[in-house]
Amino acid sequence: MADQLTTDPIYNAVDRDDFASMIEVQRYQTRTDAFDQIIASTVDHFWDPNDTAYIDYSQDFDLESNNLMPFEMTVELGSAVADKLDDGQKIMLANGSSHFMLSSILHGEQGALSLSASLCHILRDPGAQEYAANQTREEARHVNAFANYIFRRWGEPMQCGPTLASLMNELVLAPEVYKKLVGMQMLIEGLAMGAFATIHSKTNDPVLQRLVQLVMTDEAFHHKFGKIWADRTIANLREDERHRVEDWAAKCFETLLFNLVNAEQKKEVYAKLGLDWEWVRDAVLESFTDDKRRELMTEGTNIFRVLIKTLLKAGIITSRTKHLYATWVDMDELAAEDDEVVGTDVAEAGIEELRDINRSREKIGRVLRKMQAA
Repeated sequence: MADQLTTDPIYNAVDRDDFASMIEVQRYQTRTDAFDQIIASTVDHFWDPNDTAYIDYSQDFDLESNNLMPFEMTVELGSAVADKLDDGQKIMLANGSSHFMLSSILHGEQGALSLSASLCHILRDPGAQEYAANQTREEARHVNAFANYIFRRWGEPMQCGPTLASLMNELVLAPEVYKKLVGMQMLIEGLAMGAFATIHSKTNDPVLQRLVQLVMTDEAFHHKFGKIWADRTIANLREDERHRVEDWAAKCFETLLFNLVNAEQKKEVYAKLGLDWEWVRDAVLESFTDDKRRELMTEGTNIFRVLIKTLLKAGIITSRTKHLYATWVDMDELAAEDDEVVGTDVAEAGIEELRDINRSREKIGRVLRKMQAA
């Protein structure tokens, strides 16, 4: 049995093959109410990615003449790579980078789905298990939604980059609850909220903007699940246990920071333009300095800034590892910020709209049922 670092019984876990523990009579009587509010709120942000009342994928976007995201979002175009490309090729590179980014998000949503499902097999508390099942359902619609969008724009997604694939494989298969919750609910969900907030504010495609807003209405609640774990766990760990969580989170952060979107993982994008990936890598390294990386991390929606803030506010960064993150961001400035997750305002506006849509559809349904009964 893995060392779960459990300090609160609502996170007690069993081995994933120990189904016998799930049908013990006493287990059903120990349900926590810690997640009831999140579970009950599901109805407020329900949406169907296959229903045009929520999102209409039929709106066209000409990828040959328009870039989905601003050119400054494509790091290669700030290097010598741009000198080798004409205007059409620059658009092609920018949209290829967006294709890679959105494919990575799709794979990340599949990882979140599989991880949430894996929690259903090991969480012993019925309330925690119900929350995990609920998130599994919501992640499934995200997979459907991003697949719909990518198939509409490009025909198929790109392969998952090895860094993200390796991390998600570790998280999904990890027997330790803390790795699943810190890794997915905080690290990857933190990255996702930052990415969605950036896309929502900067994309030129209204369909993509709508898509990420809808996904954010769910993700804001998923982040809360990880926050509840941190609030109930981190402060109560023994020193050696806390160090284990803190060091593992720092290792994952550095892996993502330096490898998530490196040139080697975008070979397919460059090949279509006749660019050698190693030459692109060297050109980007020459122009994209550590100072440039730090400059980007001053933006509130920068994915790595969001990730650092998530870990800091959860108490997972202490004086032991603070220096690793302080290289890139002003930690005192982050500490002084409120606890609100980036993109919360966008998610809340989306939830209000979803309430209106769902109320209208409910009224129509009642009228139709009355007509059928008559």
